[in-house]
Amino acid sequence: MTTTEPATTAAELLRARYGADRLPAGESWSAAISAILQHRSIRSYQGTPLPEGALELLVAAAQSASTSSNLQAWSVVAVETPARRGRLAQLAGDQAHIRQAPLFLVWLADLSRLARAAEARGMPHAALDYTEMFLLAAVDAALAAQNAAVAAESLGMGVVYIGGMRNRPEDVAAELGLPPGAFAVFGMCVGYPVEDSAAAIKPRLPQAAVLHRERYDTAAEPAALEEYGRAMDAFYAEQQMRVRGDWVEHSARRVAGPETLSGRDTLRASLGRLGFPLK
Repeated sequence: MTTTEPATTAAELLRARYGADRLPAGESWSAAISAILQHRSIRSYQGTPLPEGALELLVAAAQSASTSSNLQAWSVVAVETPARRGRLAQLAGDQAHIRQAPLFLVWLADLSRLARAAEARGMPHAALDYTEMFLLAAVDAALAAQNAAVAAESLGMGVVYIGGMRNRPEDVAAELGLPPGAFAVFGMCVGYPVEDSAAAIKPRLPQAAVLHRERYDTAAEPAALEEYGRAMDAFYAEQQMRVRGDWVEHSARRVAGPETLSGRDTLRASLGRLGFPLK
């Protein structure tokens, strides 16, 4: 593939994504890669509503994602009314950007449609009670949502994922009228970013920490984590952000115990009550 962007653009984007002057092997490049590498989470939105048809276009992009066995075991609830966005914001830990964004998408792992379809034909659907099917539905929802995110960003919009939908999943299900077998995996704010508050591209782990060739190999991991710590220190200094500890310390605090899970330590029990036996 020939490059469609100046080499300096590719180098700048990769430097921002990794916090270092490192270009992956090869010279391939495309406008799509450029757009993907520019992703950043947006938490401040203009009040401008989305254009007519934008929601449907984002859903079309979502439905173009891969789906296991064409089961399409996901759904999405589009929330545009301020009152409902406000209630969902409260359930997600009082996140102000949910109130601010003109569109809030709640992505569902949805096995209920398959159950209804099978029941309408008098056919069994016992496999839907197994953990594999819940995992399949969650993966389908994530793939669909990421397609929608890329589509939104290509239209000049910004997004941020909201895992806080899992803080109080039963209350979220009640607010959205979800049937048994549908679960809010995460939310997504969508809107036009406030121009003077655009977030910077946050560095990710070096590829040496995540890319394994042929077999899983941790030999390069310690050095990669040290390198990433330096990259994140530089990023926080540049953004004038005061963060306690490096990435390892920050991440370890997030997984230290059930008390760090924002109420999600009871998620398995909630899933059972929401119609997922997880056999």
